[in-house]
Amino acid sequence: MNDLSSFPSRTIWNDSEMLECVSIIPEVPDTATFAFRAPSGALFDFLPGQFLTLEVPVPGGPVHRTWTISSSPSRPRSLSITAKAQGASVATRWLLDNLKPGMRLKAIGPAGRFSHLHHESDKYLFISAGSGITPMMAMTTYMYDLGTEPDVVFVNCARRPSEIIFRERLEHMASRVPGIDLKWVIEQPDRFHPWTGLQGRMNQLILGLVAPDYLEREVFCCGPEPFMTAVREALAGLGFDMDRFHQESFSAPVGTELPLPEDVVPDEDTKAEIHFAASGSSTTCSETDTILAATRNAGLNIPSGCTFGVCGTCKIKKIAGEVHMVHNGGISEDDIADGYILACCSHAIGSVTIDV
Repeated sequence: MNDLSSFPSRTIWNDSEMLECVSIIPEVPDTATFAFRAPSGALFDFLPGQFLTLEVPVPGGPVHRTWTISSSPSRPRSLSITAKAQGASVATRWLLDNLKPGMRLKAIGPAGRFSHLHHESDKYLFISAGSGITPMMAMTTYMYDLGTEPDVVFVNCARRPSEIIFRERLEHMASRVPGIDLKWVIEQPDRFHPWTGLQGRMNQLILGLVAPDYLEREVFCCGPEPFMTAVREALAGLGFDMDRFHQESFSAPVGTELPLPEDVVPDEDTKAEIHFAASGSSTTCSETDTILAATRNAGLNIPSGCTFGVCGTCKIKKIAGEVHMVHNGGISEDDIADGYILACCSHAIGSVTIDV
């Protein structure tokens, strides 16, 4: 149904209401944008660059996966994600093959701090690869909709020109706002389509070519972990102030582990007890087991996404006891002060009661 009415409500959507899919737009191969609305007519309020976790009903039981919101909060009547299916993808493949307009999904969020609104600057440099372009699209659309002229160099790397997501829409915006400076970097051209732009992999030379004044810019980076590592190391090697470098990732950093605070070290040989207040049951586990793993072993479910403390999907209320938690930014200090923990990166110390 086409909804052309004026704002029927100023109510802000929250994740107690399911989202209804209203459109699916093919982008590039194995990639589509899924637009949702709130059935109640509520508006969406979030920061450009934040993410959303969807409960996807795949065969064998639902899974929770996190995608950056690709639409802008300056267009609050709908919310979009843009998903690219990789080779072993389950959830994104289900969305591409099964999700239809009118179907409803449970969502958690929005969440995340990867937004230029947290880092005010006169100049920005957005560097992305593949579907890492989605938060950059949201932030750039937000700037475009403000009506003032931003100063943003927008760099996207892709294997081929035909795999550049949002290319036409971004070029449309850039054709009307000179302050949006687009730079495409591809690894190889498409056959029978000559390419006159940049070609190669992101390195210090290309960085200097696309944004000669990069030292003056606030840098946001999103893409596969090796890509972000290459960008980070290139900037660091050029003397960039890395406090002005921000990156987003929903996969565990390669070869790294969460640091442990020196004052608390969970002991594998020490038992902990977890009480589940809502279900009235309890379980014992090792202090080195995460609360998420122990809960699953007890036959209960806590929705989870990234499982290393970024997406915040597994946030639960701790009612009593102490935990050891080291996260990657998936929970706010206010949430912690209110007694919430992330189950995926929390370890019970002694006896703990949670609202599960």
